[in-house]
Amino acid sequence: MLFITQLIYIIEGKEAVFHQFEDIAIPAISNYNGRLLLRVRPEASSFIEHTIDKPYEIHLVEFDSEQDFKNFMQDEERKKFLYLKEQSIKASILIQGTKL
Repeated sequence: MLFITQLIYIIEGKEAVFHQFEDIAIPAISNYNGRLLLRVRPEASSFIEHTIDKPYEIHLVEFDSEQDFKNFMQDEERKKFLYLKEQSIKASILIQGTKL
């Protein structure tokens, strides 16, 4: 299993554009042996401590293998809508890991 945690930072005012992209990208995860385990939009009061900017959303996704994740990233339908991601996301941090 491969776990992906993503911290997503949105361009202010572009939330609706981001949601359009997510409406396409998230359902595609299951086409590549993946599962969205968590999608969190934390409130400011949720943070006890931080030394980085607070993300707009946090995603935790599981794929059966690294190749499944690579295949998801190359999904042709998803790639057609990457312009929505580029218009709405200021930055993201992608963390890969395995279950211990």
